[in-house]
Amino acid sequence: MKFSELVKQRFSARKYLDKPVEREKINQCLESARLAPSACNSQPWRFIIVDEPGLVSSVSAQTYNQLISFNKFVGNAPVIVVILMEKPKLIAQIGGKIKNKEYPLIDMGIAAEHFCLQATELGLGTCMLGWFNEKSIKDILKIPANKTVGLLISLGYPDYAKLPDKKRKKFDEIVNYNLYGASEI
Repeated sequence: MKFSELVKQRFSARKYLDKPVEREKINQCLESARLAPSACNSQPWRFIIVDEPGLVSSVSAQTYNQLISFNKFVGNAPVIVVILMEKPKLIAQIGGKIKNKEYPLIDMGIAAEHFCLQATELGLGTCMLGWFNEKSIKDILKIPANKTVGLLISLGYPDYAKLPDKKRKKFDEIVNYNLYGASEI
């Protein structure tokens, strides 16, 4: 598949078939994420794959509450990927302080997108989640208190008859060449 087609097919899946995801496919996604670039090659990530139904249910319940219910769909995903933010190399830490950048967050985002694109190529659906109860998830999965849960990804076979329409800003609303506000494209 051409990369441009893969990008068009990748979307945030919020409906999943009641079908387990093969570990071989999960491992392919993890290998793609492992190969992602990172600042100073720090690779500041660790992945916990939650595919035991009871644990999936417990973790998914920590992605919403009575007031915030937009992540309730996560309970229908057969797999939840928990991405921990690990400590980057010292040089990346120093660079991050000097430049006021959170390189591990950027790096985790790149690795997560590699994971999601690989999943798409394998016929799987994903949705990245930034809204969750970190403390409860750490308790459920026995994650040490000094670790940070940076991101969750729901994973499964998407239950869609056709790809949903992508709602994106127009090209000229987000692109400038050479100067901010320059309209020549």
